[in-house]
Amino acid sequence: MGEIATSDRQITFYYNSKSVRAKQALAYAKAEGVPILEIDILKTPITGTQIVEIADRLNLEVRDLVNQEHPSYTSKFSHHNFSSIDWIKMIQHNPEILKQPIAIRGDKTILVETPSDIIKI
Repeated sequence: MGEIATSDRQITFYYNSKSVRAKQALAYAKAEGVPILEIDILKTPITGTQIVEIADRLNLEVRDLVNQEHPSYTSKFSHHNFSSIDWIKMIQHNPEILKQPIAIRGDKTILVETPSDIIKI
């Protein structure tokens, strides 16, 4: 069992409150009528264990959770092959570079690419 508590009765929603797509996806999720645990990554730090668990649930490497096109990434870092520990630290110190929103419900986890993707969960 991981650090992230999940339930089929609730959506755990990791998002950046400054993201228009995230706000739209959150509105879609709320319209579904399922309780939502909102985790604004700009206000609530994500642990390294949670980052690894999210990557595992999405069948991705930790580095694949980083939006290397985000202005915060391109202004501070160049494209490199970092270790997983380095990627985790980068996400923790620069949460805005995490690809998001991410929705978890029970055993299902999705990276929301369009706001309507939330209905897949």
